[in-house]
Amino acid sequence: MVFSSMTFLTIALPLALAVYFLLPRKLRNAWLLLFSLGFYAWGEPVFLLLMLANVTLNYAAGLALDRAKAPAARRALLVLALAVNLGMLFWFKYAGFFTRGVNAVAGLRLRVPKVALPIGISFYTFQALSYTIDVYRGEVPAQRNWGKLALYISFFPQLIAGPILRYQVVAEQLDNRRETLAGFSRGLRRFALGLSKKVLIANTVALVADEAASARALGPGWAWLAAGAYALQIYYDFSGYSDMAIGLGAMFGFAYPENFNDPYVSCTVREFWRRWHISLSTWFRDYLYIPLGGSRVGKARHVLNLLIVFLVTGLWHGATLNFLVWGLYYGVLCAAEALLGVRGGKNPALRACQHVLTLALVLIGWVVFRANTLPGALNYLRAMFTPGEGVLTSLTPRVTLSLAVGAFGATGLFRRWTSRLDERRREALGLLAAPALLLLSLLSLASGAYNPFIYFRF
Repeated sequence: MVFSSMTFLTIALPLALAVYFLLPRKLRNAWLLLFSLGFYAWGEPVFLLLMLANVTLNYAAGLALDRAKAPAARRALLVLALAVNLGMLFWFKYAGFFTRGVNAVAGLRLRVPKVALPIGISFYTFQALSYTIDVYRGEVPAQRNWGKLALYISFFPQLIAGPILRYQVVAEQLDNRRETLAGFSRGLRRFALGLSKKVLIANTVALVADEAASARALGPGWAWLAAGAYALQIYYDFSGYSDMAIGLGAMFGFAYPENFNDPYVSCTVREFWRRWHISLSTWFRDYLYIPLGGSRVGKARHVLNLLIVFLVTGLWHGATLNFLVWGLYYGVLCAAEALLGVRGGKNPALRACQHVLTLALVLIGWVVFRANTLPGALNYLRAMFTPGEGVLTSLTPRVTLSLAVGAFGATGLFRRWTSRLDERRREALGLLAAPALLLLSLLSLASGAYNPFIYFRF
């Protein structure tokens, strides 16, 4: 079940809210856990057992780490917990990919396992890992209530597609949050914004991206336009879902950090990654990049650290060669910027040039990300840089309007304008816009409009 479905919007969410606010405070966490488990089981009930096993494993690891005093014993416990967590993730997400790779390289005929991918396993595994690692580091005490740890890992707003939250961000909120009418109102408005970004923009511009992906030939102008359409689709699809998650959390009294910060205004590739999927970038920074030495090492090692982090980032997104190449592509770009000392310029003309170049590099990256195969990505890139005659037919007035609104929204100009308003005027604007956005989104969904979700498969 996804947030942009009529089942969730008209049945599941009203039920979750009604029961939650009717229950006494001491029972509300239990209800959220029960609802979250049901929410996950709705799509894949068999994999609910896997997620519960993951919770129990990390609950036991946290308690064992809290009791262990000898450094060697603590390290052994952490290694064991990491091995089991990552082993589960490897089996369900990467076993087939690596078996095919071994067969291709070594000329073997090993049987390729056919394993269904559990929904959201990449997200909840990383949340669980952050808890166990932080307990090992002494940054948080072990959670002694299994249900509270289970709620942290399985809470339905961030369960399927993040944000990936560190335990210390919500540990206090599990016990001491306070729900208020003002907080609920802000959450509802944020949810409405996210839903409209997903339904009214991402779903509509997806028609252009999907047509281009299946086209036999495209002229370069059309190819670049469709690459831009996919960039808008994935941004509004994913940031819209993050907005909905943040809004839902606020309705139940939780405060979540931002996951996107106008990434397409970036003037460097490294700035893009500081603004895109912030919770994932932060996770890799805290648990991989810094432990490897980060930038506090020699140039060669710094480059290697960047390549490792982005290769793993690519692999996290999916078990295909395309994602590995996509990760390596960004690793090379970020390493080149670090070696050359590239920074966002202060001169407006220089910044404009840097922005155009960065955006072009990001669009090329999305082509590799979007394609099903490397040959398919190369064919599309060839269309972007060589003459061709193919055209797109999906640019109806509605699609064109969505592209224009999406492109304007991605500049951050509207957000910066609203940030200059005083709080009273922002509240009034939100109160006027939220019902209209909700209504338009519901009408679009009720009409059976195209409703994919890109990050559902990760």
